[in-house]
Parts: sequence; C-alpha cells; structure tokens
Amino acid sequence: MQDADNSIEVSLAGLEKADWKARLIAQADVGGMSQLLGERHFATFIDQNSTLLVSFETVQGIRALSKTAQPFGFDMVQAQGWSHLCVISDGDTWFRDARVYGFFDQLIDDGFFEEFETVVFYGAGPCGYAAAAFSVAAPGATVLAIQPQATLDPRMTEWDDRFAEMRRTSFTDRFGYAPDMLDAADHAFVIYDPAQELDAMHATLFERPNVTRLRMRRMGGALQSSMMEMQFLYRIILLASKGRLSARSFYWLYRARRDNLAYLRGLSDLLEARNRPYLNALLCRNVISRVNARRFRRRLLALEKRAAAGEFTMPANGI
Repeated sequence: MQDADNSIEVSLAGLEKADWKARLIAQADVGGMSQLLGERHFATFIDQNSTLLVSFETVQGIRALSKTAQPFGFDMVQAQGWSHLCVISDGDTWFRDARVYGFFDQLIDDGFFEEFETVVFYGAGPCGYAAAAFSVAAPGATVLAIQPQATLDPRMTEWDDRFAEMRRTSFTDRFGYAPDMLDAADHAFVIYDPAQELDAMHATLFERPNVTRLRMRRMGGALQSSMMEMQFLYRIILLASKGRLSARSFYWLYRARRDNLAYLRGLSDLLEARNRPYLNALLCRNVISRVNARRFRRRLLALEKRAAAGEFTMPANGI
C-alpha cells in the first residue's frame, strides 16, 4: 500500500479473497480511486503520469498469475511511473454488465482519457475482448489483445462451443461487437496461435486496416502465460506505448521461443507425428547442445536407433 513516503507494500498474496479485494481497493484509493461496479466487477485507478495502461483482468487470474497477487503489470507500471486503470471481474464475464458500461460512459463524460498523452488497452481471452470493446471510449488508443473473442453472439459465432453458458448474454448492445469498437483506435494488435482453430477464427473477424494480427504458431492456448514465461510481454506493451510495436519488432522478441522448452517439446512432438526424423534429430541436437534436456536426449537416442536400423540417414555431426 502506498503511504506518505511513497513506499509500496507490494505483496497481497495469501489473503482471503475479501481481504485481498479490500486491500487492493485501499491501495488504489491512496494514489487514485476505486469504484465498485455491482457484484462481479470493480475498478481501481492509480494516477501517476501521462501514460495510462488500461488492463482488464479477473480476480482468479490476478491471484493465480502474480506472485504478489497484484494486477497485471503492477511492477512495470511502478517502474515506468505509468498511470493504471484496472477493471476487474470475478470470473469470466466478458464485462457484459450495464454498470461497467455506465462506468466507461462516466469516464467519457468526464474527459478522463483526454488527460493522458498515451493510452494502452490490454487484456487476454475474455479480457482481450473487453480491451478491444471498451477501447472505443478512448479514441486514438493502442490496443493489445491476446486471444480475444470478437463476440459470443451465437448468430455470428455459433461455431464456438467453448462458452455455452454465455449464449444468453447480450453481445449486441453497448460496447458489443469488439472488432467494430476498434475503429477509433490508433492501432490494435491481436495475438493468437493459428493452430488453435477457434482462436484463429475469432482473430479473422478482427481484420481491419488499423489491426495487425500477430501469430504465435504452435504455442497453444495460454499465450499470456507463455509470453510472461519467456519474459517479453512487458517489453511488447512498452513498445506499444511508444508507438514502436510492429510485426517486425514482435517477431524479433518472439525469438525467445527458441529457449522455451514447452515450445520446443511441442515442435519435437509435431515432427514426430509428421514422421520427420531428420529434422527432429537436428532439433534434438540443437536443444541438448544448449540446455540439459533429458527428454530431448532420450528422443535423440531413439532416433539414432531408427537410423541404425536403416529407416533414415542421420544428419552429420556439426550440421
């Protein structure tokens, strides 16, 4: 919690949910404000400088992903001195609540977003949907959405059977169809794995002149966690805040996957499934030359046995 000498008690881990929420709200009230938005939503705001990060998060995500049980980017926001508006839901609600709409209406009426030189909206999954949908409140903002849904209106996305419980929730009223809400954004970036079919279908709906779709092929269905593990998610948000995020800069940072064992295991499994032993042997050799990875060592031994049996020719050492 921030006090008169600007020190910050960072960790809220280990608290019961009600105590955690109360402490988070108190922390925001010292340096900004907070607002309850019905039973399942609330917002916290910390006022620091002219760059504003607007993040959409869930109670469960914050408490699971952060060692300190702080909202996403808390460390980065503190280090950069940014202002931070965090809109939080209890569970996945896609923020489809009239009180949330009213909150953003009030921010618009108050000219809240006009006080900042740079505004970045961020979210992942259902929160990525919200980042895109509510960005219309701040024309000229930059949006970073990871695996967002475009809508869950069954008349448009009946092919997405993952969220049947949301079928009766309206996605056609205020702040409804997320791709259309991006028309006022300076630029939006939609990150997804094209091998995740339903995510890729939603990403296609976001095709707009001011939208760049960024593909993280073969990284699976938890891209935010993978990007945090590879330690380049914050760098992407920082680039976005400076207007320097592009496909080129993103894919340069995404080279970090070459040292990510989860990605490398998935790639090796794919080569195995496609019966590409030569390429798999090259991959296994490369990995074990850099890290102690017993799984890749065992697979390389198995490939060497197959080569000895005449199934294929092993690549020469040094290739």
